[in-house]
Amino acid sequence: MEFGLYTFGDVGRDPHTGHVVTASERLRNLVEEIALADDAGLDVFGLGEHHRPDYAVSAPAVALAAAALRTRRIRLASAVTVLSSDDPIRVFQQFATLDNLTEGRAEIIAGRGSFIESFPLFGHDLDDYDSLFAEKLALLMQLNDAERITWPGTRHTPAIEDRGVYPRPFNGTLPIWIAVGGTPQSVARAGMLGLPLAVAVIGGEPARFKPLFQLYDRAVGQEGHDRSRLKTSLNVHGFVGETSQEAADTFYLPQAEVMDRIGRERGWGPTNRAQFDIGRGPKGALFVGSPAEVTDKILAMHEVLGFDRFVIQMAIGVIEHRKLMKAIELFATRVAPEVRKALGR
Repeated sequence: MEFGLYTFGDVGRDPHTGHVVTASERLRNLVEEIALADDAGLDVFGLGEHHRPDYAVSAPAVALAAAALRTRRIRLASAVTVLSSDDPIRVFQQFATLDNLTEGRAEIIAGRGSFIESFPLFGHDLDDYDSLFAEKLALLMQLNDAERITWPGTRHTPAIEDRGVYPRPFNGTLPIWIAVGGTPQSVARAGMLGLPLAVAVIGGEPARFKPLFQLYDRAVGQEGHDRSRLKTSLNVHGFVGETSQEAADTFYLPQAEVMDRIGRERGWGPTNRAQFDIGRGPKGALFVGSPAEVTDKILAMHEVLGFDRFVIQMAIGVIEHRKLMKAIELFATRVAPEVRKALGR
């Protein structure tokens, strides 16, 4: 089992202290968090791409490169790269560069994106949401497979005639994952293409996602891919504290502020503490609690879903840096080892 963290680099006002975190402060703190995760033994750290005033990370490869030489072992990933509104050649070159800086620790986790700001920003039509992703993913995979590429061109990509794309990844190819938020067609696509799958679960009961993991397995098998070589990841919201109360009290206000802000944009109702506490219960989607509670919940979900990687987003909203560093330490040194030990038995 692999363990990791991901974040979007939230900026703004800390609801507990009132301190306003700027993009500069958040990015510098982020490098320290990635370095700690590496030192403490976590396996992967992912940065999501967003183009909004509430997030500092619009260029994940650049931010990850800042952490590259402060780390020795941890894998550095996008979480996600919004491939639909980007240039696959530049994405490949950026992460191949990162891969060489880290001697083989870069990953691309590609997705269609849960926000829409990048589409008008880069001149794309939202009506092309899925076709943009499908065509650019096909090009990205071909770039990964061969040094020189001939590409016929598609509706959203230009033709390429026998051109080399450099630098090449440190070990020849880059790991390319597909991230999904629950759409069966996206899950099936990942399986049919033989790409590892990251499933984001931010609401409801994680157990209800079991049919998606089963669909992925069927799609992999139908296309003749080797399932043993393909990983699945469960990506969740959560926070680890010394006690359950400490974790909940630290995480609730920042997380609620973010979910309410997004909810106003999307027509969701406001959240409240009672809903939050249900969500961090045994069947809910929030992995918030003491090390023992989070350990037990991961093991219970693993029993149902059978994932290979568990990645938690603890920096949702603005959380005081020292508290976040402590939570990373607890997750890395008291949760991950206990889960590994239990699964080893």
